[in-house]
Amino acid sequence: MTPEEFRASIAEEAPHAGLPAPLTALWWDAKGDWSRAHALVDELETVDGTAVHAYLHRKEGSASNAEYWYQRSGRRFYRPTLEAEWEALVEGLLSGAEKR
Repeated sequence: MTPEEFRASIAEEAPHAGLPAPLTALWWDAKGDWSRAHALVDELETVDGTAVHAYLHRKEGSASNAEYWYQRSGRRFYRPTLEAEWEALVEGLLSGAEKR
């Protein structure tokens, strides 16, 4: 799946089957369902899961919680626009999925 296809899928009622949890979380976030997105990564102890978790807490407005999760993911607290961070996460996760 390309980033363009992923963005287009947001118009659908449900995410595509087989998407990894971090991408599914970003899909639900784009649909405006922060709680559902957060539930998917809340206990996910992978680098990708903690990076999305950090983004979600940043979006929520909880900078200290976001910082904790950025550190857990091995990333620094990156502060582009939320939209730019969402795009970077989607592109990174999709490119990583292609290599697996």
